[in-house]
Amino acid sequence: MKTYNKIYESKDFKNIKEIIDNSAKLYANNNAFIIKEKEEKDIKYKNITYKEFKDQINYLGTALINLGLKDKRVAIIAKNRYEWALTYFTVICGVGITVPLDKGLKEEEILSSLIRSRADCIVFEKEYLEIIKKAIENKNIKIKEYICMDDIKEEGIKNLNSLLEKGKELLENGNKEYINAEIDENKMATIIFTSGTTSESKAVMLSHKNIASNIVDMGYVEKVYSTDVNMAFLPFHHTFGSTGILFFLSHGATNVFCDGLRHIQSNLKEYKVTVFVCVPLIIETMYKKIMSQVEKQGKTKLIKRGVKISKLLLKFGIDIRRKLFKEVIDNLGGKLRFIISGASAIDKKVAEGFNNFGILTVQGYGLTETSPVLAAENIKTIKYGSVGIPMLNVDIKIDNPNKEGIGEIIAKGPNVMLGYYENEEATNEILKDGWFHTGDLGYIDKDGFIFITGRKKNVIVLKNGKNIYPEELESLITTLPYVEENMVFGKPKDDDLLLSVKIVYNKEYVKEKYPDISEENLKNIIWNDIKEINKKLPNYKHIKNLIVTNEPMVKTTTAKIKRYEEEKRL
Repeated sequence: MKTYNKIYESKDFKNIKEIIDNSAKLYANNNAFIIKEKEEKDIKYKNITYKEFKDQINYLGTALINLGLKDKRVAIIAKNRYEWALTYFTVICGVGITVPLDKGLKEEEILSSLIRSRADCIVFEKEYLEIIKKAIENKNIKIKEYICMDDIKEEGIKNLNSLLEKGKELLENGNKEYINAEIDENKMATIIFTSGTTSESKAVMLSHKNIASNIVDMGYVEKVYSTDVNMAFLPFHHTFGSTGILFFLSHGATNVFCDGLRHIQSNLKEYKVTVFVCVPLIIETMYKKIMSQVEKQGKTKLIKRGVKISKLLLKFGIDIRRKLFKEVIDNLGGKLRFIISGASAIDKKVAEGFNNFGILTVQGYGLTETSPVLAAENIKTIKYGSVGIPMLNVDIKIDNPNKEGIGEIIAKGPNVMLGYYENEEATNEILKDGWFHTGDLGYIDKDGFIFITGRKKNVIVLKNGKNIYPEELESLITTLPYVEENMVFGKPKDDDLLLSVKIVYNKEYVKEKYPDISEENLKNIIWNDIKEINKKLPNYKHIKNLIVTNEPMVKTTTAKIKRYEEEKRL
């Protein structure tokens, strides 16, 4: 079996503090972050070097310990911004335990999370001020310190900038308590709530060792340069977001922030972004837009011919892709070289399409509970439809496989969580003999590549005993050019389930392709396309019911459809 899970050299880090210290030393004068500052119509850019980032971590850490927060729990809620990263790495590298909160949570869920995590402090941006005022009034919330990332004047609330100044003063006067803080890599370092944080959700406990080991493993297979520019798009409150930014910081890359979904393309150009870590929905939308433009300009045949020629030349070690498809790459800022997709399966055609253009596109797989990466493709291991091979220090096997080799994916490694916070029962259900049961179904092929067929809890079981993995059908439907998103589900009918699909179509595409079309005629076109897909499938997998809409589905902050809520609505 030929696998590549160690291509590059990767320094062995025991904890996150070591990673930050190492980067501050090696890349002192590199820009760690570029911050855009808007003042009315003026836009200015502020560069934060690695040395300055480390200095500010030391200032803030010294100030937080001075407030009595040593070994305490600090919650963070804000959109992705420099102050989020500064707070997170400050707390985790010597103050106490971080509690990242989903910025999209409803008020009652934020308050519930603060109670459940037993947070002692919260660092927030001013958009949450009204909720913070309610937290101050809530007698069940035991928070001692409220700190705002923005400069506001409110009684009982401190400002981050003032704390930085205070910490600098303390440090210059000889206070070394934060700088000398020792890290126990095996202790809980962060509490991360899984998906929509309700009383039923679980809180994952991760240690320094969990996260640092994942950074080391990723370094063995994915090449990042100190000259790279990474757009920090994935929300930091997810492990894929926070571990991701740490991975780029460990290599001395520059990190920039996206202005929002509508600004992705302009931000790629503005910052000359070279690396983009994202969810499939965004990457697929980008690709569909490119191909739509290609079609409009009548260049589809030209592109196909170019792909054939470049593939042939690649066999002889000649790579002309980025020259041949310069126009496409220029449309994405001109420098984009590497796309990493995660959170759910990416359309095979999209991943292959970007690779054909000369933009290395790989897929990774993991969960919050595994810090997060378990497996990934890399430059030497790409097999479309798979999620690559396990990380160097991760063991993966298929538990209780059926005759097709499909079973639950289970994993063991230093990146597997400590457990669920204050939930021993749930921990014991999912961690058995050191093996983490992912809840994902899949198989491993003869070359060691992992293929995911779906979530255990999403499997549709028909009356005749046949199992249907909705994700398999959804990946086929996603290839239809007008499909924005879709969800396959079993609609109860008599004593069985009717295989159904809900399709959200792209309004712009439909308006351009079928101007003035009625809803009924559009549904007929879509239904005919579904019938064509059915023809390629065995009878029991045929979709027999169709719902068409242009209203987006309910999703998590990583663009995963909340199936249970959608089915309830339907």
